[in-house]
Amino acid sequence: MSKTLKRYSDGDRMNHWFIAIMFFLAGLSGLAVFHPSLFFLSNLFGGGTWTRILHPFLGVLMFLGFLIMFFRVVKHNILNRNDKVWRKQSRQMLRGQIDPNLPVGKYNYGQKMIFWIMTLSLLALIITGVLFWRPWFAPNFSVEVLRAAALIHAIAAWILILGVIVHIYAAIWVKGTMRAMTQGTVTEEWAKTHHPLWYKEMTEKN
Repeated sequence: MSKTLKRYSDGDRMNHWFIAIMFFLAGLSGLAVFHPSLFFLSNLFGGGTWTRILHPFLGVLMFLGFLIMFFRVVKHNILNRNDKVWRKQSRQMLRGQIDPNLPVGKYNYGQKMIFWIMTLSLLALIITGVLFWRPWFAPNFSVEVLRAAALIHAIAAWILILGVIVHIYAAIWVKGTMRAMTQGTVTEEWAKTHHPLWYKEMTEKN
């Protein structure tokens, strides 16, 4: 039986799933008011009025959850020279040719890019969302500002959705990854294959 390494604490995993739930709720409520053809989604929230009321609060909760995660993992997501090596071999890895000797820490280049895409898109969403949040803040800004904010908000939302899709796909595609967020641990073999520098750091601690 393979030995395991602790990758995420219970608190980290609970926060991750909280963010995930808020993402889907905020996303569905946002899509409901984004286009008339998607308005039927408002039935999930008690109708159009409640959807409009709840959406910004769900977004704020998602942002706060992500903010907690950001400060806990940002140090592991700083780009460095090792990421260039991973990036150069990314095509081979997409074909399933994984080199266990790549200098990868807790997160690889792809994961770091998704992290920063999510960070920037969420930042854009919270700022623009506050600008046209009625009735609290929107009356303080001109129509031009509100229109620009709404456009940026929509673009940032779609970027975030695409980033999350890639994140979920990668977690499923790389066998053994989902275990990290369901059980909090990964096998040593998984760590050695996908994150050898992190594996070395963790084993040296022990």
